[in-house]
Amino acid sequence: MKHTLAVVILTALVAAGCAARGVRIAELKDQPTKYATKSVSVTGVVTSSWGIPLVPFQLYNIDDGSGEITVLSRSGGVLSKGTRVQVKGKINQFANFGGRSVGIVANQPSHRAGVLDIDASKKGARFVRFCDAFNLPIITFVDVPGFLPGVDQEHGGIIKHGAKLLYAFCEATVPRVTIITRKAYGGAYVVMSSKHTRADVNLAFPTAELAVMGPDGAVNIVFRNELKAAGDPASRRVELEASYRENFANPYKAAELGYIDEVIRPEETRPRIIRALEMLATKRDSNPPKKHGNIPL
Repeated sequence: MKHTLAVVILTALVAAGCAARGVRIAELKDQPTKYATKSVSVTGVVTSSWGIPLVPFQLYNIDDGSGEITVLSRSGGVLSKGTRVQVKGKINQFANFGGRSVGIVANQPSHRAGVLDIDASKKGARFVRFCDAFNLPIITFVDVPGFLPGVDQEHGGIIKHGAKLLYAFCEATVPRVTIITRKAYGGAYVVMSSKHTRADVNLAFPTAELAVMGPDGAVNIVFRNELKAAGDPASRRVELEASYRENFANPYKAAELGYIDEVIRPEETRPRIIRALEMLATKRDSNPPKKHGNIPL
């Protein structure tokens, strides 16, 4: 009897949670004006109300000019000022959330749209390993279109250096919280503390796009023949890109597949990070027993 009652209560709690989550996702999805109020800056760039451009590849500075990540400065409170290192495409910074010291890793969309190159990968990997060595939780802000292509990058070993960042995140046993702000494409998305690298809490803004590649590139490859045969290729391209975003390049499909824990409003960023850190305060994790790993040096 007690077992049956416990099962009934647990089932009811799970159903209530799923229903609440479904309502929240439906609200975010069906009422975009609540989370993406458009404004036009003096430069003519269409941005959201929290300062992030709605166009995925539009360049913008994730730093608000005072040494703080823009979305954090607009969601209440102030970061404690600490050591900050920036290598064009990557920002590493120490911060404080609810009295807990953390390390922040973020892409810099103002430099080549936030792409990962050799320097950014090495700097990110070293910082992640530093935080893990001294038991500092890692907060990751993702806005990355992929790895930087090119002969120089290939000859310089972009695969090897990119693997360093991937290895560092996979090996880290400290609490890890990831927030996807806009684009998260291909292998670079996986590398940036995704669920596939054992990240603990993965959140996304409604503007996030998680996919193998951007809609423009995907349509060029998948629907190449259809575009050639179309009477009006331009309008057909717009339709196909919209369909791709609706079915693939959005955070809701990723949440459905379990790659995202929840879609949140940007103004909730700081309190949600604090809650996640409180939940993970007693986290205990370990790697497979062996003398040491074999990081690609």
